[in-house]
Amino acid sequence: MEPPTGSERTVIPAVVDRRFLDEHPDAVLADVRWYLDGRSGRDAWLGGHLPGAVFVDLNTVLAGPATPEAGRHPLPEPEAFAEALAALGIADSDTVVAYDDAGGASAGRLVWLLRNIGVDAALLDGGIGAWEGPLDTGETTRPAAAFAARPWDAATLATIDDAATAFHVVDARAGARYRGETEPVDPRAGHIPGAINIPFPGNLDADQRFLPPDVLRARFEEAGIIDASAVVVYCGSGVTACHNLLALEHAGLGRARLYPGSWSQYAATTRPEATGAAPGERPPADPDGVTR
Repeated sequence: MEPPTGSERTVIPAVVDRRFLDEHPDAVLADVRWYLDGRSGRDAWLGGHLPGAVFVDLNTVLAGPATPEAGRHPLPEPEAFAEALAALGIADSDTVVAYDDAGGASAGRLVWLLRNIGVDAALLDGGIGAWEGPLDTGETTRPAAAFAARPWDAATLATIDDAATAFHVVDARAGARYRGETEPVDPRAGHIPGAINIPFPGNLDADQRFLPPDVLRARFEEAGIIDASAVVVYCGSGVTACHNLLALEHAGLGRARLYPGSWSQYAATTRPEATGAAPGERPPADPDGVTR
Protein backbone atom coordinates (compact mmCIF):
# COMPACT_ATOMS: atom_id res chain seq x y z
CA MET A 1 0.00 0.00 0.00
CA GLU A 2 1.30 3.44 -0.93
CA PRO A 3 1.67 5.80 2.05
CA PRO A 4 -0.74 8.75 2.14
CA THR A 5 0.37 12.12 0.90
CA GLY A 6 -0.24 15.56 2.32
CA SER A 7 -2.66 16.36 -0.47
CA GLU A 8 -5.01 13.57 0.60
CA ARG A 9 -7.71 14.19 3.18
CA THR A 10 -7.78 12.05 6.29
CA VAL A 11 -10.89 9.98 6.81
CA ILE A 12 -11.56 9.99 10.55
CA PRO A 13 -12.79 13.07 12.44
CA ALA A 14 -10.28 15.33 14.17
CA VAL A 15 -11.87 14.55 17.56
CA VAL A 16 -13.21 11.14 18.62
CA ASP A 17 -14.82 9.84 21.79
CA ARG A 18 -14.20 6.78 23.94
CA ARG A 19 -16.51 4.63 21.79
CA PHE A 20 -14.18 5.08 18.82
CA LEU A 21 -11.54 3.03 20.65
CA ASP A 22 -13.98 0.16 21.10
CA GLU A 23 -14.87 0.31 17.40
CA HIS A 24 -11.21 0.56 16.32
CA PRO A 25 -9.25 -1.81 18.58
CA ASP A 26 -6.23 -1.64 16.26
CA ALA A 27 -5.83 2.13 16.67
CA VAL A 28 -2.47 3.14 18.10
CA LEU A 29 -2.76 5.15 21.30
CA ALA A 30 -0.24 7.95 21.81
CA ASP A 31 0.31 9.68 25.15
CA VAL A 32 1.58 13.22 24.48
CA ARG A 33 1.62 14.75 27.93
CA TRP A 34 3.89 17.78 28.21
CA TYR A 35 4.14 20.58 30.75
CA LEU A 36 5.29 24.15 30.23
CA ASP A 37 6.47 24.27 33.85
CA GLY A 38 9.09 21.60 33.18
CA ARG A 39 7.41 18.57 34.73
CA SER A 40 8.15 15.32 32.92
CA GLY A 41 5.46 14.03 30.59
CA ARG A 42 7.32 10.75 30.37
CA ASP A 43 7.19 10.33 34.14
CA ALA A 44 3.45 10.99 34.02
CA TRP A 45 3.12 8.29 31.32
CA LEU A 46 5.15 5.81 33.36
CA GLY A 47 2.93 6.48 36.36
CA GLY A 48 -0.23 5.56 34.47
CA HIS A 49 -1.35 5.52 30.84
CA LEU A 50 -4.06 4.07 28.66
CA PRO A 51 -3.40 0.38 27.96
CA GLY A 52 -0.95 0.00 25.11
CA ALA A 53 -0.26 3.72 24.75
CA VAL A 54 3.24 4.73 23.68
CA PHE A 55 4.81 7.96 24.87
CA VAL A 56 5.49 10.59 22.21
CA ASP A 57 7.85 13.31 23.42
CA LEU A 58 6.90 16.77 22.25
CA ASN A 59 10.39 18.27 22.40
CA THR A 60 12.24 15.52 20.53
CA VAL A 61 9.62 13.93 18.24
CA LEU A 62 7.16 16.73 17.45
CA ALA A 63 9.66 19.59 17.17
CA GLY A 64 13.06 20.36 15.75
CA PRO A 65 15.87 22.00 17.74
CA ALA A 66 14.88 25.31 19.31
CA THR A 67 16.59 28.47 18.07
CA PRO A 68 15.72 32.18 18.29
CA GLU A 69 15.44 32.22 14.50
CA ALA A 70 13.00 29.28 14.29
CA GLY A 71 11.25 29.44 17.68
CA ARG A 72 10.93 27.10 20.64
CA HIS A 73 9.14 24.27 18.80
CA PRO A 74 9.85 24.50 15.08
CA LEU A 75 8.43 21.74 12.93
CA PRO A 76 10.61 18.64 12.93
CA GLU A 77 12.30 17.65 9.71
CA PRO A 78 10.03 15.13 7.94
CA GLU A 79 12.76 12.49 7.95
CA ALA A 80 13.37 12.86 11.69
CA PHE A 81 9.63 12.78 12.40
CA ALA A 82 9.14 9.62 10.35
CA GLU A 83 12.16 7.94 11.93
CA ALA A 84 11.00 8.70 15.46
CA LEU A 85 7.46 7.44 14.90
CA ALA A 86 8.71 4.29 13.19
CA ALA A 87 10.96 3.59 16.19
CA LEU A 88 7.92 3.97 18.47
CA GLY A 89 6.03 1.39 16.43
CA ILE A 90 3.72 3.82 14.64
CA ALA A 91 3.30 3.07 10.94
CA ASP A 92 1.99 5.50 8.35
CA SER A 93 -0.85 3.04 7.67
CA ASP A 94 -1.97 3.15 11.32
CA THR A 95 -4.87 5.06 12.79
CA VAL A 96 -3.54 7.11 15.70
CA VAL A 97 -5.54 8.42 18.65
CA ALA A 98 -3.60 10.85 20.82
CA TYR A 99 -4.37 12.19 24.27
CA ASP A 100 -2.94 14.15 27.18
CA ASP A 101 -4.32 15.44 30.48
CA ALA A 102 -5.02 19.01 29.31
CA GLY A 103 -7.84 18.68 26.83
CA GLY A 104 -5.52 18.06 23.90
CA ALA A 105 -3.25 21.06 24.47
CA SER A 106 -0.10 19.10 23.56
CA ALA A 107 -1.58 15.99 21.91
CA GLY A 108 -3.13 18.24 19.29
CA ARG A 109 0.35 18.86 17.88
CA LEU A 110 0.82 15.17 17.00
CA VAL A 111 -2.68 14.91 15.57
CA TRP A 112 -2.25 18.01 13.43
CA LEU A 113 1.15 16.90 12.13
CA LEU A 114 -0.17 13.46 11.15
CA ARG A 115 -3.29 14.83 9.50
CA ASN A 116 -1.08 17.32 7.68
CA ILE A 117 0.58 14.47 5.80
CA GLY A 118 -2.55 12.39 5.29
CA VAL A 119 -2.30 9.96 8.21
CA ASP A 120 -5.53 9.18 10.05
CA ALA A 121 -5.20 10.72 13.52
CA ALA A 122 -7.56 12.18 16.08
CA LEU A 123 -7.67 13.60 19.57
CA LEU A 124 -9.36 11.52 22.26
CA ASP A 125 -12.07 13.80 23.59
CA GLY A 126 -11.57 14.26 27.32
CA GLY A 127 -8.03 12.89 27.21
CA ILE A 128 -6.87 10.43 29.82
CA GLY A 129 -9.90 11.35 31.93
CA ALA A 130 -12.18 9.77 29.30
CA TRP A 131 -10.79 6.33 30.15
CA GLU A 132 -12.88 4.51 32.73
CA GLY A 133 -10.84 1.33 33.05
CA PRO A 134 -7.54 0.60 34.79
CA LEU A 135 -4.35 2.25 33.57
CA ASP A 136 -1.10 0.54 32.64
CA THR A 137 2.10 1.58 34.39
CA GLY A 138 5.73 1.37 33.38
CA GLU A 139 7.13 1.00 29.88
CA THR A 140 4.97 0.12 26.90
CA THR A 141 6.72 -0.71 23.64
CA ARG A 142 5.63 -1.69 20.14
CA PRO A 143 7.66 -3.39 17.40
CA ALA A 144 9.38 -0.97 15.03
CA ALA A 145 7.22 0.00 12.08
CA ALA A 146 7.51 1.53 8.61
CA PHE A 147 6.80 5.24 8.27
CA ALA A 148 7.73 6.95 5.01
CA ALA A 149 8.95 10.53 5.29
CA ARG A 150 6.99 13.09 3.32
CA PRO A 151 7.06 16.87 3.32
CA TRP A 152 4.69 19.04 5.30
CA ASP A 153 1.80 20.35 3.26
CA ALA A 154 2.96 23.87 2.37
CA ALA A 155 -0.65 25.01 1.88
CA THR A 156 -1.27 24.55 5.62
CA LEU A 157 1.73 26.60 6.80
CA ALA A 158 2.18 30.34 7.25
CA THR A 159 5.36 32.38 7.39
CA ILE A 160 6.16 35.22 9.75
CA ASP A 161 5.19 37.63 6.95
CA ASP A 162 1.86 35.84 6.52
CA ALA A 163 1.23 36.18 10.26
CA ALA A 164 1.88 39.90 10.03
CA THR A 165 -0.40 40.51 7.05
CA ALA A 166 -3.14 37.84 6.81
CA PHE A 167 -6.74 39.04 7.06
CA HIS A 168 -7.57 36.76 10.01
CA VAL A 169 -4.73 36.05 12.45
CA VAL A 170 -5.63 34.21 15.65
CA ASP A 171 -3.53 34.11 18.83
CA ALA A 172 -4.41 30.97 20.81
CA ARG A 173 -2.58 31.95 24.02
CA ALA A 174 -4.13 32.96 27.33
CA GLY A 175 -5.48 36.47 27.45
CA ALA A 176 -2.84 37.74 29.88
CA ARG A 177 -0.05 36.76 27.51
CA TYR A 178 -1.87 38.17 24.49
CA ARG A 179 -2.41 41.47 26.29
CA GLY A 180 1.25 41.61 27.31
CA GLU A 181 0.57 41.50 31.04
CA THR A 182 2.91 38.54 31.50
CA GLU A 183 5.37 36.52 29.44
CA PRO A 184 6.89 33.52 31.21
CA VAL A 185 9.10 32.11 28.44
CA ASP A 186 9.56 34.31 25.38
CA PRO A 187 11.81 37.38 24.85
CA ARG A 188 9.07 40.01 25.15
CA ALA A 189 5.37 40.32 25.88
CA GLY A 190 2.48 41.24 23.65
CA HIS A 191 1.02 39.95 20.39
CA ILE A 192 1.38 40.33 16.64
CA PRO A 193 -0.34 43.56 15.57
CA GLY A 194 -3.70 42.79 14.00
CA ALA A 195 -4.12 39.40 15.69
CA ILE A 196 -7.27 38.60 17.63
CA ASN A 197 -7.24 36.50 20.78
CA ILE A 198 -9.14 33.19 20.84
CA PRO A 199 -7.58 31.22 23.74
CA PHE A 200 -7.63 27.50 23.03
CA PRO A 201 -9.12 26.45 26.43
CA GLY A 202 -12.37 28.12 25.33
CA ASN A 203 -12.83 25.22 22.90
CA LEU A 204 -13.47 22.94 25.89
CA ASP A 205 -16.12 22.44 28.55
CA ALA A 206 -15.48 21.97 32.27
CA ASP A 207 -14.67 18.28 31.71
CA GLN A 208 -11.99 19.14 29.11
CA ARG A 209 -14.17 17.84 26.31
CA PHE A 210 -14.69 19.77 23.10
CA LEU A 211 -17.77 21.93 22.86
CA PRO A 212 -20.36 20.68 20.36
CA PRO A 213 -19.47 21.60 16.78
CA ASP A 214 -22.31 24.12 16.46
CA VAL A 215 -21.21 25.87 19.66
CA LEU A 216 -17.61 25.94 18.46
CA ARG A 217 -18.75 27.29 15.11
CA ALA A 218 -20.63 30.08 16.86
CA ARG A 219 -17.53 30.89 18.92
CA PHE A 220 -15.41 31.38 15.82
CA GLU A 221 -18.13 33.11 13.84
CA GLU A 222 -18.54 35.62 16.66
CA ALA A 223 -14.88 36.46 16.06
CA GLY A 224 -15.59 36.96 12.37
CA ILE A 225 -14.33 33.58 11.16
CA ILE A 226 -16.62 31.75 8.75
CA ASP A 227 -13.98 30.10 6.56
CA ALA A 228 -10.85 28.67 8.15
CA SER A 229 -8.92 28.71 4.88
CA ALA A 230 -8.46 32.46 5.34
CA VAL A 231 -7.08 32.08 8.89
CA VAL A 232 -3.54 31.92 10.31
CA VAL A 233 -3.21 30.61 13.88
CA TYR A 234 -0.27 30.99 16.25
CA CYS A 235 0.45 30.62 19.96
CA GLY A 236 3.64 30.70 22.00
CA SER A 237 5.56 28.10 20.00
CA GLY A 238 3.15 26.46 17.54
CA VAL A 239 1.81 23.78 19.90
CA THR A 240 -1.50 24.92 21.41
CA ALA A 241 -2.28 26.69 18.13
CA CYS A 242 -2.89 23.18 16.80
CA HIS A 243 -5.79 22.88 19.25
CA ASN A 244 -7.52 25.81 17.57
CA LEU A 245 -6.73 24.37 14.14
CA LEU A 246 -8.41 21.09 15.10
CA ALA A 247 -11.31 22.94 16.73
CA LEU A 248 -11.92 24.89 13.52
CA GLU A 249 -12.02 21.62 11.61
CA HIS A 250 -14.25 19.99 14.25
CA ALA A 251 -16.60 22.96 13.92
CA GLY A 252 -16.93 22.35 10.19
CA LEU A 253 -15.11 25.52 9.18
CA GLY A 254 -12.30 23.82 7.27
CA ARG A 255 -8.54 23.86 7.67
CA ALA A 256 -6.58 26.95 8.69
CA ARG A 257 -2.84 27.56 8.47
CA LEU A 258 -0.32 27.21 11.29
CA TYR A 259 2.42 29.78 11.85
CA PRO A 260 4.97 27.31 13.28
CA GLY A 261 7.44 29.83 14.74
CA SER A 262 4.61 31.62 16.55
CA TRP A 263 5.30 34.25 19.19
CA SER A 264 8.60 32.65 20.23
CA GLN A 265 10.00 33.37 16.77
CA TYR A 266 8.29 36.71 16.27
CA ALA A 267 9.34 38.04 19.69
CA ALA A 268 12.99 37.33 18.87
CA THR A 269 12.86 39.80 15.96
CA THR A 270 12.64 43.60 15.92
CA ARG A 271 9.15 43.57 14.46
CA PRO A 272 6.61 45.66 16.40
CA GLU A 273 4.31 44.18 19.03
CA ALA A 274 0.87 45.23 20.22
CA THR A 275 -0.34 45.10 23.82
CA GLY A 276 -3.74 45.35 25.45
CA ALA A 277 -7.02 43.71 24.53
CA ALA A 278 -7.32 45.31 21.07
CA PRO A 279 -5.67 43.72 18.01
CA GLY A 280 -3.59 46.85 17.45
CA GLU A 281 -2.60 48.64 14.30
CA ARG A 282 -0.33 47.01 11.77
CA PRO A 283 2.62 49.09 10.63
CA PRO A 284 2.59 50.29 7.02
CA ALA A 285 4.10 47.89 4.52
CA ASP A 286 7.56 48.45 3.05
CA PRO A 287 7.79 49.01 -0.71
CA ASP A 288 8.20 45.25 -1.11
CA GLY A 289 4.76 44.78 0.49
CA VAL A 290 6.04 43.22 3.69
CA THR A 291 5.37 44.66 7.13
CA ARG A 292 8.37 44.77 9.45
